[in-house]
Amino acid sequence: MSRLESNPIMIKERASMVWLPFGSVEVMDGAFVLVDKDGVRIQVPVGGLACVFLEPGTRITHEAVALAAEAGCLLVWVGEGGTRVYSSGQPGGARADRLLYQARLALEDEPRLRVVRTLYQELAKQYGLTWKRRDYNRDDFDAGDDANRCLSVANHCLYGICEAAILAAGYAPAIGFIHTGKPLSFVYDIADLFKFTVSVPIAFKVATYNAVADKARETRLYCRNSFRKHRLLERIIPAIEEVLSAGGLPLPEAHPEAVPMAIPNEEATGDAGHRN
Repeated sequence: MSRLESNPIMIKERASMVWLPFGSVEVMDGAFVLVDKDGVRIQVPVGGLACVFLEPGTRITHEAVALAAEAGCLLVWVGEGGTRVYSSGQPGGARADRLLYQARLALEDEPRLRVVRTLYQELAKQYGLTWKRRDYNRDDFDAGDDANRCLSVANHCLYGICEAAILAAGYAPAIGFIHTGKPLSFVYDIADLFKFTVSVPIAFKVATYNAVADKARETRLYCRNSFRKHRLLERIIPAIEEVLSAGGLPLPEAHPEAVPMAIPNEEATGDAGHRN
């Protein structure tokens, strides 16, 4: 089925993103459909979405992946509540301008310093935490105390949803500003903005649950529920845009050959920010 002709429209004009748990994602009669275990079909308006997150319990056909790519909708395979990112389609919806914009910010000295300064200023606004020290061994998870083990798990969950947000916004997880040289450098930059209000409180709270035997699992479940309840993903994406805008470079315009939106909306339905 050929794509409907339309002019490139910013992703903020789309209905943001949806999460699909439990079911088979297929194409039926030209539509992107989720089929549950009882055979009930739910049509997903993939042409009007920025991103579809596939949670555990879903499977997807090659035809459905092709339709999402044609519509310019990013697919991301995640853990429950976005606590892990396992794989993703093409970030940026087959466009390179956001990636080039991010790379230019990271490579030019003055814009990079402005972004780094903004990251630290955002961190400075948040409250501090009094405790002995961060102490963990990558090779021996059980060597640390409850607080450190729970914090490691909570931070890992936070990295997952931050990576999902970065991919959904059309940027590269590897191009960082404070952290550099690692596959998830930008993920660590953004996660640092949320650690003291998200992962640290969760970890310390779970660490006090003396009746819980498996505190690592309890921390993952608490993160999953908290991320969903507080709609954390929708807070992270505007933070990404705000931090990068501090570099002072103009956000690139949509390229005339960019993948257009398959089903344009007459009025804006999504939130600002995000990739074009």
